[in-house]
Amino acid sequence: MTATFPPALTLGPFTGAAGRVALPGSKSISNRTLLLAALADGVTTLDHVLAADDTARMQEALAALGVEVDADADGVAGRHRVHGAGGRFPATAAELFLGNAGTAFRPLTAALAVLGGDYRLTGVARMHERPIGDLVDALRALGCDIRYLGAARYPPLAIGAAGAAAGGEVRIRGDVSSQFLSALLMALPLARGAGAAATTVAVTTPLISRPYVAITTSLMARFGVRVETPDAATFRVPAGSRYTSPGTLAVEGDASSASYFLAAGVLGGGPVRVDGVGRESIQGDVAFADVLAQQGAAVRFGDDWIEARAGAPLAGGVIDCDAIPDAAMTLAITALRARAPTRLVNIGSWRVKETDRIAAMATELGKLGARVAAGPDWLEIHPLAALRPAAIDTYDDHRMAMCFTLASLAGVPVTINDPVCVRKTFPAFFGAFLQVAGKAR
Repeated sequence: MTATFPPALTLGPFTGAAGRVALPGSKSISNRTLLLAALADGVTTLDHVLAADDTARMQEALAALGVEVDADADGVAGRHRVHGAGGRFPATAAELFLGNAGTAFRPLTAALAVLGGDYRLTGVARMHERPIGDLVDALRALGCDIRYLGAARYPPLAIGAAGAAAGGEVRIRGDVSSQFLSALLMALPLARGAGAAATTVAVTTPLISRPYVAITTSLMARFGVRVETPDAATFRVPAGSRYTSPGTLAVEGDASSASYFLAAGVLGGGPVRVDGVGRESIQGDVAFADVLAQQGAAVRFGDDWIEARAGAPLAGGVIDCDAIPDAAMTLAITALRARAPTRLVNIGSWRVKETDRIAAMATELGKLGARVAAGPDWLEIHPLAALRPAAIDTYDDHRMAMCFTLASLAGVPVTINDPVCVRKTFPAFFGAFLQVAGKAR
């Protein structure tokens, strides 16, 4: 978090990559566990919590809500000791600025609305362009008082004192962001009467990014709440659900961040090994490694590591990215080295992320000389024999910066504009990349 960044950073040209990278903690797991620990009975020690902008916004919000969090407890970096508030936040009024952290904004909206109080939630301009209406609709159906302070169906938000009552069924769409369902599920054990009544959530449209919901329910189970799933569209929070501390919990390495280094191993010959995530991970983005293998790369798994190197020429073709929406962005770069065009499908959620990632990716790939076609929820990239040197705009989107860094492995220099955006999830990214780039075995 203390790294300094120039306005632009030129990398390469590199022609090889090999080595080993220790991954930062998962953003998705870090922010979920910080919130669950804050709402639980008892004290929870979290290890390997991500140190980045998004988790900083969550910790600032918890402090404003009266939750005591001892950062770097016992002098151990990444160890946070959270003193649980037992199902209610001590502060019943607060103004929270949450930047562009969707993993903080959506779950806190749901938790605060279900509990009730006098709260204002704001973010950066881009957060105020990211939809939240489906979550607000579901919370209002439970009785919550939520008002839009700007455009309808978008942040910023004001939350009133009404709160929510447990019981019955609430319906929510699943085809815009899986974070809406995750946020709702995490909040339901806080509803009035949750000790005596179960609440069922019915997902009314196909659920995108389902593995991220699986992360949520897995972590809720670690905190004592087991969500029932009688079918793919139904989630039930049982009567008597209440969060209790598991004592200690270690945050996995970030599987989305792993994708950049695994791809580097393939594009640069490798091998590149990432430590902190393996075959038994609860993160859906580990499936990125399987996609690389299906494309022709040589991939190996351990309990807490994955390794990739070049294998057969990458196949290209149609790749369904519904289960790996964040890691899928990396495939847009590996596609440049495939033997056939690559079409990434089921990526409609890219359009409501930190930027419109489909449009941004198409524009920046064009600067490298690539032929690209795009649609509402797909992107097609044609192979490119030789890339052009280019200055890449990053749109204040960490994943744009990290993806296009890989282009420097094609033997051309690549300039990343506004590299500071990687602070959102991986402040040390460029240092980690330079540890493996330029090496080959």
